[in-house]
Amino acid sequence: MVTVTIFGLLTACAGAPAQSPLAFGVLGDVPYDDEEIRRLDRMIDDMNGERLDFVVHLGDIGSSKLACNDAWLDARKRQLARLKVPVLVIPGDNEWSDCREPARRLAAWRKRFCKAPFPVEVQRGEYCEHLRWEQAGFLFVSVHTVGGNNNLRRDPEETARRMEAAHAWLDESAVLARLRGRTLVILTQANPFIVVPRDGFLGLRERLIRLGQIMPGRVFLLHGDTHIYHDDEPLPGVRRLEVWGSPIVSWIRAEAEGAELRFSAPRYR
Repeated sequence: MVTVTIFGLLTACAGAPAQSPLAFGVLGDVPYDDEEIRRLDRMIDDMNGERLDFVVHLGDIGSSKLACNDAWLDARKRQLARLKVPVLVIPGDNEWSDCREPARRLAAWRKRFCKAPFPVEVQRGEYCEHLRWEQAGFLFVSVHTVGGNNNLRRDPEETARRMEAAHAWLDESAVLARLRGRTLVILTQANPFIVVPRDGFLGLRERLIRLGQIMPGRVFLLHGDTHIYHDDEPLPGVRRLEVWGSPIVSWIRAEAEGAELRFSAPRYR
């Protein structure tokens, strides 16, 4: 795992030449069965024919019936490694919080996917999945939230501890984005706009509301979880992309357009 200090990141960015336009791929919530595995393989072939800087899988790399074992995680890691560009994977509920031994499964996920495929800054402490990097005028930050109301019903202490770290990471990243004049891109698995009693996403939504007020048009939220495509503005000033999920196998190309991201229509397999 490569850790870059904030000072080092600032120094590197200040002396870096202008970068070419940014383009990356986004997908999530696949594959859930053997047929989707085959379709994902064909989609990876398609993606390899595109110019992309990296790919982000927004979590749930299998159904909760299949993803709770090492063999499935290993197979998905090998499959995603077929992409010719670096791949970043976000943890989803199906890989750990929906499993019988969630702590053990999260440790297994971290062993396989926590190491970023390119230089990033990693939050200190246990949450090695909390990453941050700057590219082409955008500040990317990954925040660990999961479907199923963020594990609040099953283990409220775990949720509180994780979200304390997640909120601190997001708050710090927002300050950096404003200081540097960057557009903030938040990567997470859960759909935080699912509101139920004992809301597991209230703190995150409160932060998104504030960010939309102080950085209007410069905040992008990319997530999966509920398997329904959205490209909208659920909060004033916050652009949201939710990717399709199983049984739909698709990906979306994101491209920099000035200080904003432009998303292509979903491409299916």
